[in-house]
Amino acid sequence: MAQMRLDKLLAGRTPHSRSEVRQLLREGAVRVDGVCITDGSRKIDPETQTVSCAGKILPGGSYTYYILNKPKGVVSATEDRQRTVLDLIPAEQRVKGLFPAGRLDADSTGLVLLTDDGALAHRMLTPGKHVPKFYLIRLARPFAAEYPARLQKGLTLADGTVCLPAEVRHLREQYALICLHEGKYHQVKRMFAALGNHVENLHRVGIGRYLLPPDIGCGGYLAISHKDVENLLSEGRLDVVCEQIMKNFSSYLLNADQ
Repeated sequence: MAQMRLDKLLAGRTPHSRSEVRQLLREGAVRVDGVCITDGSRKIDPETQTVSCAGKILPGGSYTYYILNKPKGVVSATEDRQRTVLDLIPAEQRVKGLFPAGRLDADSTGLVLLTDDGALAHRMLTPGKHVPKFYLIRLARPFAAEYPARLQKGLTLADGTVCLPAEVRHLREQYALICLHEGKYHQVKRMFAALGNHVENLHRVGIGRYLLPPDIGCGGYLAISHKDVENLLSEGRLDVVCEQIMKNFSSYLLNADQ
């Protein structure tokens, strides 16, 4: 990881302006690996060195990555009249430029990545990548045996929207797990409406090979490493995700139905 100036890191990773950062440096409020540093031009490696400012340790690495378990009614945006995903991160943990990488409908719950890494978000969201996304859904009516074959062929919705082939597995009762490689508007709900059913609840449980930890409660968040981020960009498998979901079904079910 390339080194960067200490003052630049502080200005980007804290709520402080550049002038405030200079003042904090002069006051001896900044430490690197426990040593007081007053020179903002000092080059450091944020991946391997620990930086604290006014007693608070900055997130490690050049970028920040948070996994969030989004509740219903929260908007995947940086600003809105409604509560946003950024509002769920304490002010002292927010860095400049933090935003949600991708959207999740306001009435849906589950996994959202928050980051200040624009290049990573582009890699995740570019259509050509087809990063798989996994959703635990509860249907209003029983799961029909024909659903897997029909979704595997791809669907054309009533308005002419063409949906790529999708995989789905029946879990139990009216719950199923579906894997998409795209993210059209209300896609899962519209696909099941085309099949004559209704999605009552939709909870995103995974992206790529990364699965939302079952112990993150609704509205909770977790800082993750660059290694975890690479898993978000990897090709996840429906059978593996199914196995993990069934091992912790009650936890995922509790989150999905909130």
